[in-house]
Amino acid sequence: MINIYGKVRELAREGRPAVMGTIIRQAGPAPRGLGAKFLVMADGSIFGTIGGGALEGQAMAEAPKVLAAGRPETLEFDLTGVDVAETDMLCGGEVAVFLEPVSARDEAHAALAGRVVKALQRGGSGGLLVTVLNPERWGADQAPKFFMAGDGTRTGYGAEDRALGAALEPRLEAILAKPQPVLLSAADDSGALLDLFVEPVVGRTVLYVFGGGHVSQQIVPFAARVDFPVVVIDDREEFANPRLFPDAQETVAMEFPGVMQKLPIDEAAYLVIVTRGHMHDKTVLEQALRTNARYIGMIGSRRKRDIIYRKLLEEGFTEEDLARVHAPIGLDIGAETPAEIAVSIVAELIAARAGSPSKEG
Repeated sequence: MINIYGKVRELAREGRPAVMGTIIRQAGPAPRGLGAKFLVMADGSIFGTIGGGALEGQAMAEAPKVLAAGRPETLEFDLTGVDVAETDMLCGGEVAVFLEPVSARDEAHAALAGRVVKALQRGGSGGLLVTVLNPERWGADQAPKFFMAGDGTRTGYGAEDRALGAALEPRLEAILAKPQPVLLSAADDSGALLDLFVEPVVGRTVLYVFGGGHVSQQIVPFAARVDFPVVVIDDREEFANPRLFPDAQETVAMEFPGVMQKLPIDEAAYLVIVTRGHMHDKTVLEQALRTNARYIGMIGSRRKRDIIYRKLLEEGFTEEDLARVHAPIGLDIGAETPAEIAVSIVAELIAARAGSPSKEG
């Protein structure tokens, strides 16, 4: 979401219109999940994806009409039938894609995009992004969308509507807790029933990679491609080098002792420990276990893990503490090369982010 709304803000600054496509409903398997988005620019180029294939192609074909009309359109796809005949899309579900115009003249929409980006960058549960799906509510250069913060305050077009606010406030906490987009119906102040697509705006989890060696240099681009903002930390200047990690959000030269106290580690953080040796791995791990990070993973063999675990148990850590650690890190796919190891690690990060059950250690 942060990339899409960052792009919306950029397009507004450049005075370029576009059409945003969002998957608002799906039943059964589909190429992408609820809330997946892409942008179709006036020149036909795209940014992001809703899954490719016939679905994305038909959405792209409709985009110029939406842009010209200045009103949204909802496209319905049956991925089991004629919509995907003679294509390679065999997902087998039903999908609805909402196409909305993004006007370069809609200053409120641009400001709202900036509000979403800021909430995502700050981390944590920022609030709800609410989009009115009823085409008749869309005016010239005015998108009926608003942001509801965690404290209930609202900004954007429609934010002043008390009835909509009253309908959403009791659901705010539950939607943010899940968090998955939902379709809702609610009456506005005039009594008209509106269809709403409500998206939780939850700050992206930051991936901290400790160690700047060969495996890290493979992990970072893979992780960045799947929307993990990455911070790389190494105690050697030559390895804490931004040129080695062009996809990282930040590269930091920092001694490993006391490193966690200098980083904003919270319950949304992912920690990957791939330093150059057992001693440094243990130094980072014992600090990681004192944080509430969502994910902690350490590279190395089971023998190495057991040696480090024994020392930590002697120092007062518990078996329950150690059960938090993914070690050896990564899914078991028989990885051997640095690139293969990176694939296994990032795959495990994706699984953890999606809430998949943890593997056995």
